[in-house]
Amino acid sequence: MPDAIGEPLTRVLLSDQVYARVRGLIIEGSLAPGARLVESEIARQFNVSQAPVREAVRRLVHEGLADHIPRRGSFVAVVSQEDAHHARAVRVAIEELAARTVAAQSSDTPFEALEVQVEAMRQAALQGDVGGFRDADITFHRTVCEISGNPFLPKLWGVMEPNLRALRVVSDPLFTGSWTAMAEDHAELLDALKSADPDRAGGKFAAHARGDDGTTPGH
Repeated sequence: MPDAIGEPLTRVLLSDQVYARVRGLIIEGSLAPGARLVESEIARQFNVSQAPVREAVRRLVHEGLADHIPRRGSFVAVVSQEDAHHARAVRVAIEELAARTVAAQSSDTPFEALEVQVEAMRQAALQGDVGGFRDADITFHRTVCEISGNPFLPKLWGVMEPNLRALRVVSDPLFTGSWTAMAEDHAELLDALKSADPDRAGGKFAAHARGDDGTTPGH
């Protein structure tokens, strides 16, 4: 666990603050996949009791960024190549169907929610905020499922999302491309949805989920 944690925590919403700090360390790679999250050590470094740390770790497990193994403890999530392959195959199917459904809708589709996330990705890219980019990216794709009108797509995405977050813990630190270009890739995905061409939209989203459009697989 890195010693340089930052300013002392306030007494307000300690679990939220611990969660944000540890999540940041995972996202930036200071806590590598497989690293053990020792609650007593984290509590000591943050100068808090173990209760808020325990709650923060539970949230990280729920989010998919950590795994809890009974009688062993909690660890930063590790994703095998086989798991990544299976998760990507399911994601391609979900995203292609969601995109086709949205593109076939009437002109009153609430695209503004997607525009907000594209702009958030642009800003995160400018600031070098990988965590913020990841959150906006995942929210963008979740929103596509939500506005599709198919109630099963958001449920399926909800099952997938923890695995996608864990995948990105591994893939994002290795990404050597342009985050700005990645944000513009999402602007192109949005344009495909607005085209009212289900084939174009479905093809673009499927290629994006596979990584065939030149982006890092899993993004």
